[in-house]
Amino acid sequence: MATIVIIGAGLGGMPMAFEMKDMVRSQDQVIMISDKDYFHFVPSNPWIAVNWRKREEITVPLAGPLKKRKVELIVASVERIVPEQNLIELNTGATVSYDHLIISTGPRLAFDEIPGLGPQGYTQSVCHVDHAEAARDEWLKFVEQPGPIVVGAVQGASCFGPAYEFAFIMDKDLRDRKIRDQVPMTFVTPEPYIGHLGLDGVGDSKTMMESELRSRHIDWICNAKVEKIEDGIMYVIECDDEGQEKKRHELPFNYSMMLPAFTGINALRGIDGLVNPRGFVIIDEHQCNPTYRNIWGIGVAVAIAPKKPTPVPTGVPKTGFMIESMVTATAHNIRARLDDKPEKAKATWNAICLADMGDTGVAFVAMPQIPPRNVNWMKSGKWVHVAKVAFEKYFLRKVRAGVSEPLYERMIMKSLGIVKLKDPQNH
Repeated sequence: MATIVIIGAGLGGMPMAFEMKDMVRSQDQVIMISDKDYFHFVPSNPWIAVNWRKREEITVPLAGPLKKRKVELIVASVERIVPEQNLIELNTGATVSYDHLIISTGPRLAFDEIPGLGPQGYTQSVCHVDHAEAARDEWLKFVEQPGPIVVGAVQGASCFGPAYEFAFIMDKDLRDRKIRDQVPMTFVTPEPYIGHLGLDGVGDSKTMMESELRSRHIDWICNAKVEKIEDGIMYVIECDDEGQEKKRHELPFNYSMMLPAFTGINALRGIDGLVNPRGFVIIDEHQCNPTYRNIWGIGVAVAIAPKKPTPVPTGVPKTGFMIESMVTATAHNIRARLDDKPEKAKATWNAICLADMGDTGVAFVAMPQIPPRNVNWMKSGKWVHVAKVAFEKYFLRKVRAGVSEPLYERMIMKSLGIVKLKDPQNH
């Protein structure tokens, strides 16, 4: 009998639990540890923040689906992992032993790296449903007394899609309220150019995203370092192509949402051989840690180095499609190990992303995610908004049912007749 423990019940952890349960032997045990007793669909958070969704529409209590699949649930925070002892220390004082450990925690949100950043400072966040609800409360106050908006991401950020999405969604909501003309908006980003996305662009993303911003009268500052944030003012250093200071900006705002940089969670940081200096799990091509061969990493928690440096630091995003391929590879490799066979499965690390713009949207396909690519495609249209709404409902339905379905983004897009792709495994 083997005990397989999964830490984190997010976009990677829940499919991991379901797929791992499908792959293990009858005598094996699968345990999920989560610091929350619910799953929430993170891509819907921008809609929460402008009051287009309610919390109960995008959350699922964990107990039901996991019990249905006979996955044990432990609701607790992980204080520390002791890999030499195959042990997890919890904030309750209890410990959990494992034969295999899968880390799918997502990130720690590094608001502390910039003075005044985040919900405890002067800006909002859409990284968590709790943050999105707080952002909504501030948004409803803001629309009664509109003024300038600053939106975007700070240096070191790796997930830029939600920043663009939220800028466009705010624009749509303001237009619907007939007050867009009262709201100057500036997009601030460490990307070297608009549409870089931490991926060195996808297709014609630079031209396309610049056009979308320009058509909505949204100004932008690239190669931007946020120095500090005070009540109603953001101090931004615009850098040149060498990363040297080019110009300083003092941007007034009545409302701001800025995505933070990520690190690994505190329970992992400083464990030599397991994580990099930022606390992300080091993995090989099979999702396995090279030092501790019974620890596996998936999703945002894993370390991926940028293909090439940017003047202002940016990270590499981990999209849902990419995470799903990590899940599948990990499940197959753990089963191989249980059968005393060598692991062979590799994640494709392809990317399919749907970015909503309120009433339209942008979709991109990058295979592989890091260039050079076999497929490098980006399109826009109202169909993207429809697809994202459909995908939200589809994914939440699958979580509630406790069903694992690999390559889910391809399936939902294909079912809508939007994009026809070959199986990425064959690309």
